[in-house]
Amino acid sequence: MLSIKNLEVSFNDGRENVAVRGLDLDMAEGETLGLVGESGCGKTVTALTVAGLLEKGYANIAGEVIFEGRDLLKCTVNELRLLQGKDIGVIFQEPMTSLDPLMKIGRQIEETLKLHSKFSAEERRKMALEVMKLVGLPEPEETYKKYPHQLSGGQRQRAMIAAAFITRPKLLILDEPTTALDVTIQAQILELLKRLNEKCGISLLFISHDLRVVRRVCKKVAVMYNGRIVEYGDTEEIFEHPKHEYTKQLISAVSPWRKSNVG
Repeated sequence: MLSIKNLEVSFNDGRENVAVRGLDLDMAEGETLGLVGESGCGKTVTALTVAGLLEKGYANIAGEVIFEGRDLLKCTVNELRLLQGKDIGVIFQEPMTSLDPLMKIGRQIEETLKLHSKFSAEERRKMALEVMKLVGLPEPEETYKKYPHQLSGGQRQRAMIAAAFITRPKLLILDEPTTALDVTIQAQILELLKRLNEKCGISLLFISHDLRVVRRVCKKVAVMYNGRIVEYGDTEEIFEHPKHEYTKQLISAVSPWRKSNVG
């Protein structure tokens, strides 16, 4: 479904700033893949490139990002817009920076349907309420009419997931989606994402620095260091038998490292 080949990304900021160096990565349909590494290793830049959210005038991008047979790096802006939100969804770390504070939650969840479908206003409202119930938002009818500041952090993140999920995208990119949440709410969101993947077959590209989170959600993991993938494979195999020295350091930083500690 997704095949990244020899991806190179650098920025025009007056100095040499290479964020991604010859990256190769493949994802199958319905797969859950964790992309892990420390801050600044290039994982978020990789995600933004796949999502088509890096401006080509600001970033130098080379290589291929093949999504269902189409190279996204060769798509026009209008072609990308047809995919964004419909076939490729994105959820960021802090929903308050992504949600419009002046727009009610229900309308924001419906927004991609307005762009990518011909459903009537009443049909969109019905679909929004259904997906709000699916992601566990309380009292959907009432929450539909609320503004972001009236929701808790966990509820806002669920609203973001609902907005990204309502079009049933084929690929959902999540960039540190639970970092700002407390442990209890984090666990609930992770279980929700697992259910959406298992029930609906949506592929998840999960960006995180937290190995425990990745182990809980993802069946495969790619370890990124200095713009490159240094280790890739089944999550359990890598965490139980890491080969690269950087992977070993990441795992040793989480002590004690036992599966029982991560649910």
